[in-house]
Amino acid sequence: MAGNNRSKPTKYIYISFWSTTKVSLSSSLSVAVRFQHRKLASHCKSKLWKQMKMGKKAKKGNSGFDDNGYKKNATSQVTDGTGKFKKSFKHHQNSDSQAPVIRKQVEPETAKYFSEIANLFESQGVDVEERSVICGNALEEARGKEFELATDYIISNTLQTLLDGCNLDNLCSFLRGCANIIPAIAMDRSGSHVAETAFKSLARHVQDTEAYTIIEETLKMICKVIVVNPLDLMCNCYGSHVLRSLLCLCKGVPLDSPEFHGAKGSKVLAERLNLKVSHLDGNDSQHLQQGFPSLLKFLVSGMMNCTKEDMKTLQVDQYSSLVLQTALKLLGGNDQELLHIIPVLLGCNKENLAEGKFIDMIIAGETVESMKEPAFSHLMEVILEVAPESLYNNMLTKLLKNSLFELSSHPCGNFVVQALISHARTKDQMELIWEELGLKFADLLRMGRSGVIASLIAACQRFQTHEYKCCEALATAVGSKNETSKFIVPRILFLDSYFSYDDKSSWSWPGGAKMHVMGSLILQAIFKFQSEWIQPYILSITSMDAEHVLEAAQDARGARVIEAFLASDASTKQKRRLVVKLRGHFGELAMNLSGSFTVERCFNAGNLSLREAIASELLAVRTELSKTKQGPHLLRTLDIDRYATKPDQWRSKQASKQSAYNEFFVAFGSSESKSTKSNKLLYNASMDTSEHEELNIKKDIDGSLISTSVVDDTSSEKKGRKKRKRDVASEDAVGSNRAIEKAVKNFLSSSTPDKKRHNASNQRLKI
Repeated sequence: MAGNNRSKPTKYIYISFWSTTKVSLSSSLSVAVRFQHRKLASHCKSKLWKQMKMGKKAKKGNSGFDDNGYKKNATSQVTDGTGKFKKSFKHHQNSDSQAPVIRKQVEPETAKYFSEIANLFESQGVDVEERSVICGNALEEARGKEFELATDYIISNTLQTLLDGCNLDNLCSFLRGCANIIPAIAMDRSGSHVAETAFKSLARHVQDTEAYTIIEETLKMICKVIVVNPLDLMCNCYGSHVLRSLLCLCKGVPLDSPEFHGAKGSKVLAERLNLKVSHLDGNDSQHLQQGFPSLLKFLVSGMMNCTKEDMKTLQVDQYSSLVLQTALKLLGGNDQELLHIIPVLLGCNKENLAEGKFIDMIIAGETVESMKEPAFSHLMEVILEVAPESLYNNMLTKLLKNSLFELSSHPCGNFVVQALISHARTKDQMELIWEELGLKFADLLRMGRSGVIASLIAACQRFQTHEYKCCEALATAVGSKNETSKFIVPRILFLDSYFSYDDKSSWSWPGGAKMHVMGSLILQAIFKFQSEWIQPYILSITSMDAEHVLEAAQDARGARVIEAFLASDASTKQKRRLVVKLRGHFGELAMNLSGSFTVERCFNAGNLSLREAIASELLAVRTELSKTKQGPHLLRTLDIDRYATKPDQWRSKQASKQSAYNEFFVAFGSSESKSTKSNKLLYNASMDTSEHEELNIKKDIDGSLISTSVVDDTSSEKKGRKKRKRDVASEDAVGSNRAIEKAVKNFLSSSTPDKKRHNASNQRLKI
């Protein structure tokens, strides 16, 4: 095993004594420690905890961990090449342990002193000025006893209060006093909270230029201790969290930042499907505080150098993987550092690195196999996200090539493939990926790997390659050549239900079932393609029964698909064919948060008669609708108050908007009548001028409406026009014809900025 050559890790045993402890228990525990019998010491410690009457209960979540913060059923095992598993890191660590570090008993006088301090703070009888002085004096009393106090279940809470309320000098003095034992404190259940509190308190002083030097010196002492033996800390459930906070402090990002402690799945998915820009792609300087870049580099490189021999273990360990992910994200954009660190994480040896070879072909198969482990698959996702282009290309062509379908078929490995697709840099790289996965749509959907399909579609849109093939492959995967295309959209909306059905030819709409999240996202992406490529999907959604359209509109996932279709390049006639099927239910839909957006889209797509039908239905529920969160906005956007009081003026205004819309399309033509080639040429030629064109178009529309509208120009209407001008000017046009179409449509709908839509999206579709 690779770990046999490393230095033996220090073994910490934390023993908690209390002034009220029974003599017999203390004696038996002392005997166990004297003979260094780990099992007996652990047993006595457990017995001691049970018999002591403590004020707090241990957390239920800790039942899966042993006394040292390691998982009881840890699966961090590595094969030795013969199919047999080697010993796990935890087992190896225990067998090589040195003499334990024993935690001394907290003296009764000291325990009483800190108990009085806690009572004083709880009584709230201390003002702000006195609080800092008391905290400083109490921390002076803790000098030399930091380890015992920080790992004490009760006193550790008082210590956190002191560290949170003291001044910078006392804080740094405390950390320097316990720097040599900071790993032991960090790996304790109670001590880890003390260490985190100390780092958070330091972060509050970082912006003070006068305090920068003393903080840097304090952190340097701690980093020097950690890099001597980081292995224990990285693989400990408590210690790994403290280490991640220290890395964030060195970088200058908030210690509780979710992006660097593990982003939520919905946020990662949004980035992969082109719904959100990656937080690592842009400049996040507005979230950065003053950091310590040299210390960050020293700490990360020190950890890598000391753990090279154990990298196979660290790859598949849950907690060390989290530490490495945080380190990589914090180094995002620093290509020089990443070119040294990532090959080490992938198991590349020194000789290959010296020759400039980033990928070791000898261990490529073993590395790919490790990607099927949950911890390493998460780590590989971050590696692919931050890797420099040259290294990404090496990983694709030398490490992952010819293994993409195998990984895509695995429950964990498929996320690595999704990350690979989402972070492709060039069309050539997408060509390689498409060669392996382009003909596997049906197989991937049968295995439940719809995320890989969604990532492929989004990447093809981004690079404008294989777009028609994507649409064709997906349609073929959910149907057959002998069937009509009317079943395509329903089957994608219920992907799991359809592919788990034995006789797929007799599958029907499963009434009352929730629609598939990924199926909804796939259809939303499909309706962004040009209309000539998605005709089967357009025919399918417009052929749905009225009750199925209503059910889809009432489901947040289905509503998103309907809205995507109404915003697509499909013809106005096709859109109205779908909108008509919701007639009589617009009031019901408007009462629902997600349905209100669908109603607004339907209103924009409808002709005058459809708009009046929608307005009349909303007028019937105006009182109830105005009490909802979305109601006032919807009523104002559709101008329901004017429709209620002056219906003729409302119709005249809507007719004027429709007339202006038609005049502009007569003059400039619809984007639907242009060929695909013309659209692509216009796209490249109009990117720099589209905003100016939209502003001029908006002025022309306003001028034409002034001469034709019979509505009085009240002051409130003028403000509304100015707001709509700002809305139109903020949109990004695809081409000159498409810019005209969007500008006119937005004017006709009097829509508010998309910001409100995004604020509500989290409540509508939880991924």
